[in-house]
Amino acid sequence: SSRLKVVGRAGVGVDNVDLEAATARGVVVMNTPGGNAISAAEHTLSMLLSLAKNIPQASASMKAGKWEKGRFLSTELSGKILGIIGLGRIGSEVAKRAKSFNLRVLVHDPYVSAERAEALGVELADLLDLYRQADFVTIHVPGTEETRNLIRAETIAQMKDGVRIVNCARGGIVNEADLCEALRSGKVAGAALDVFATEPITDSPLFSLPNFISTPHLGAASEEAQEAVAVEIAQQVIDYLQRGLIRNAVNAPSVPLETLRKLQPYLALGEKLGRLASQLSEGRLAEIRLSFQGDIAALDCAPLTAATVQGVLAPMHDRVNMVNALPIAKTRGVRIVESKSTESTDFASLISVTLLTDRCRSEVAGTLLNQRDPRLVQIDGFRVEAVLDGLLLIYSNMDVPGVIGRIGTMLGQHGVNIAGMQLGRQERGGRAIAVVNVDDTIPGPVLEEIRRIPNIVYAKAVRV
Repeated sequence: SSRLKVVGRAGVGVDNVDLEAATARGVVVMNTPGGNAISAAEHTLSMLLSLAKNIPQASASMKAGKWEKGRFLSTELSGKILGIIGLGRIGSEVAKRAKSFNLRVLVHDPYVSAERAEALGVELADLLDLYRQADFVTIHVPGTEETRNLIRAETIAQMKDGVRIVNCARGGIVNEADLCEALRSGKVAGAALDVFATEPITDSPLFSLPNFISTPHLGAASEEAQEAVAVEIAQQVIDYLQRGLIRNAVNAPSVPLETLRKLQPYLALGEKLGRLASQLSEGRLAEIRLSFQGDIAALDCAPLTAATVQGVLAPMHDRVNMVNALPIAKTRGVRIVESKSTESTDFASLISVTLLTDRCRSEVAGTLLNQRDPRLVQIDGFRVEAVLDGLLLIYSNMDVPGVIGRIGTMLGQHGVNIAGMQLGRQERGGRAIAVVNVDDTIPGPVLEEIRRIPNIVYAKAVRV
């Protein structure tokens, strides 16, 4: 319809909306990503208590006509350590409620600042430290390639003996086969899943285990959550139609169409630079610095800022977009600093992204070739000129003979085809950097081999 202005989704998923067609017609598509946070948090705590107190098993025993009081010895939450992986909306609500049970709460989330953690009364921890200390582990991260099989045999082995695991986030984050084996061996004392890799699921080896409990994806299935998302989307639509205020949109531009047309090719460049910087950095993100130089600095760069921050956050947040990227960063306590200069540089327009973490500073810069093709032109002060697309191997080494040859041979031996290579250095014999475009994913063991090559400073495989 030519009169359609907005589509509102009372929930999260918009798979049934043609976003490309809606955007082309100027139709704003909105959803309500936070309306079910309370319901999901309460469901998580319910699963946690059920695990600790053996409630489902004891109930089933009584319904079978038994009185097995001695069989279901429970464990207390008070004084135990709860490890929360992911401190977004739901993870934060879980943390607040966990404190009332006198649980010590450890959190792993590289996008949460120390100030945010302190405000919630939780302790930030590396993932390995969390695994080693937590009596209970609950997961609240998005389902992305980075989080798939996050909980698997190798990570379970790093956990305490007798740990209890809860996943009410996304299916596939927990490797169900590995979890099953750990439950059988007793390494994991109990597990509770509300989500599965394949849904609906009616048969699984897990279902036969006495120390496993499950629910059919009920995290958001409460009367209050359904009402909350309905009221929220209604208010969002009213705000847009009456005031032009856009909230929780997944596709809406926020600048005049003419400006958007000029910015359009740079949006992809900014997002790619953000993704690259995020994957090159290490540690807890504290600040994002963006610099726009040259012709592009004369435009309203708000959408470009949003697109770049979206790229920075994307590796650990599957629902981040241009509209919600800045609020997500603010919620996580990440500062965003933007600077602009129309003064001429070596390029007509240049975008620089600098990430400051508690462990390092990472800087990348890029431009467009022929106003359409993204190019990486700088990494941490090293000048390069590489195609910014697809799979990249980025490594730094001491500038000595033989390193490039060894890496090329190693990639070839493992069937990884090199599509291009660009080198940069500041002085002979000092540090150098290489950006290698590859056609194939570099297996983890191969990357580890590369890192062990003498004179390699670091090596990372990234996808942009």
